[in-house]
Amino acid sequence: MVILLVSSNQRKIAELTLLLSPAKIEVMEFEYPELKLDDPCEISKAAAKMLAEKFRKTVMVEDSGCFIDGLNGFPGIMTKFTHNRVGNKGLLKLMKGIKNRKAHYKSAIGICSPGKQPMCFLGTEEGSIAEKIRGKNGWGQDPIFIPKGSSKTYGETGHPDGYHLFRKNAVDKFKANLRK
Repeated sequence: MVILLVSSNQRKIAELTLLLSPAKIEVMEFEYPELKLDDPCEISKAAAKMLAEKFRKTVMVEDSGCFIDGLNGFPGIMTKFTHNRVGNKGLLKLMKGIKNRKAHYKSAIGICSPGKQPMCFLGTEEGSIAEKIRGKNGWGQDPIFIPKGSSKTYGETGHPDGYHLFRKNAVDKFKANLRK
């Protein structure tokens, strides 16, 4: 089975291609409309279904976001939008005076074949939000996200294996499902 991985994010494509190896992946850089729902699984399933029907192939998409407890889950599914508008500086400004800095990432991999029902595989990673931007490695919220069990942001440590843990967790669930 060849899977068509659809995304407009080069870094996400690189991570997923690495994590899915040695599976047969065809990549299509394509921007598609996403539903605005609170559940990233529902977003990824709807996108996978729509794209599977459009391209008549088995399609995989991934929707991820950073959910901050002290901001009632914001930015969540609006992580990319928020990052493009206010960046990490703006996000930290919103958090000024907020003591609860717990956060987690969610990665929802949606997969669907034409005429079938979509499936979702959800990966998560716990952590917290730093008080200030730290480090220049990675992308997105890496310079402000401190993974659980660490005192450093991903911006300080980078991703030595080449991927985000939340995305790996989702891919691992997908691979386990394939083995069944």
